[in-house]
Amino acid sequence: MEIVVIGGGIAGVSAAALFARHAPTVLLERESALGYHSSGRSATFYHFGIGDDVVRGLTAASRFFFADPPPGYSDVPLWQEKAALFIATPQHMDELVALETEMRRFTDSIARVGPDEMQAIVPVLKVGGESAVAGVLDTGGRKLDADLLLQANARALRAAGGEIRFNAGVTGIAHDGAEWIVDTAEGSYAAKTVVNAAGAWADELAALAGVRPLGLTPLRRTIIGFDPPEGTPIADWPFLKTVQDDGFYMLPDAGRLLVSPMDVTPSAPCDVQPEDYEMALAAWRIEEATTLSVGRIALKWAGLRSFVADKVPTAGFAPDAPGFFWLAGQGGYGLQTSPAMAMAAEALLFGLPWPGLLSEHGVEPHHIRPDRLFA
Repeated sequence: MEIVVIGGGIAGVSAAALFARHAPTVLLERESALGYHSSGRSATFYHFGIGDDVVRGLTAASRFFFADPPPGYSDVPLWQEKAALFIATPQHMDELVALETEMRRFTDSIARVGPDEMQAIVPVLKVGGESAVAGVLDTGGRKLDADLLLQANARALRAAGGEIRFNAGVTGIAHDGAEWIVDTAEGSYAAKTVVNAAGAWADELAALAGVRPLGLTPLRRTIIGFDPPEGTPIADWPFLKTVQDDGFYMLPDAGRLLVSPMDVTPSAPCDVQPEDYEMALAAWRIEEATTLSVGRIALKWAGLRSFVADKVPTAGFAPDAPGFFWLAGQGGYGLQTSPAMAMAAEALLFGLPWPGLLSEHGVEPHHIRPDRLFA
C-alpha cells in the first residue's frame, strides 16, 4: 500500500479519489459511514459570504465540479439553485459594505437590495427601524447535496482501484524508517505516505504519530429544524444570513426551516451533540429578526468545524515528518471547497504542476501548505 488516507469526511474521500489514479490508496474511516461527523452535519450551502480571499478562491475554483461533475462521479449536478441573502441592521452596515466588496471580486451575481425587496423575497423578515435595512442578494448561491457528493467521490475512488475500510479507527501510528505503520481496530497497514484527513481529530492523530500538531481549534456549530406556519410556502426562500457573527442563518430544506445561531463554542474532538442554550439562542434570534414563532423543534444536531490560526484549509507534507501529509482545517467551508482542495492536495502530494484553475482564482501553494503555520 503506498497511500493511507485517514478520515472519511469530504476532504479525505475527495482527495483519495484523485490519489488512487496515481498509486494504490486505502481510506480508513473510524465510523460505519462516510461523513458521519462534520461533513454530514453541515448546512451544505455554496456561497462567497464566508472566509478570506483564499477560501473564496477555493470556492470559485470548485464551481465547475459541482455544476458539471467529471465522468465517473455523478450523472447529475451536485447542487441545486438557491439564492443567498445577506442582511444587515443599521449598526452593521459597514460589515455589509465590506462583504459586498469582497464578494464582487469573485462573482458577478450579486445585487444590493433594500427593505421592500428583502421582504418580498422573505415575507416573514422584519425590516426597517432597528431591523434589517439592507441586504446583498446572490443569485449564484447553491444548495449542495452532501450525501450525493460523498458517494460520488467514493464511487470514483473505488473505480480507480482504491479501497474504503469502515470501523477502522486508528489505534497506533509510527514510522519504521521506511514506511508508516498504521494500526487499526481491523488490521494494520503499511504505506509510504499517510494523509491526515481526520477532521477535529487531526491534531490528536499527529500527536499519536509524533508529528507537530497544527494547532487546530474544533468549534461546535448547532442547527435546529422546525415547521413553518401551515400554508406558508418556503421552497423559494433563499439561504438567509446576517452579516454579523453573533447572528443567525436560515435555510429551507425538505419542507422545514433550518436555523443556526452560528455558535462557535470550543469543544474537544467528540461525537458532539446540541446543547439547550444554543438551541434556545437559535430560536430567539430567528424570532427577533422575523415574524416566525418557533414551536416544536423537529430536528436538532451539532457538528464540529475545525480551524487553524489563519482559518485557511491546510494541505501539504509536514515539515517535521517524512511522508506525513496534512489535509485538515477545513473550517465551515469543507464541502464547498472540496474539489479545489482535492486538486491542490493531488498536486502537492505527487509533485505535479500547480493547477492553473487555482492560480486563476488567486490560490497558490504557499497559501495552504502547513509550513506557514510554523513560521
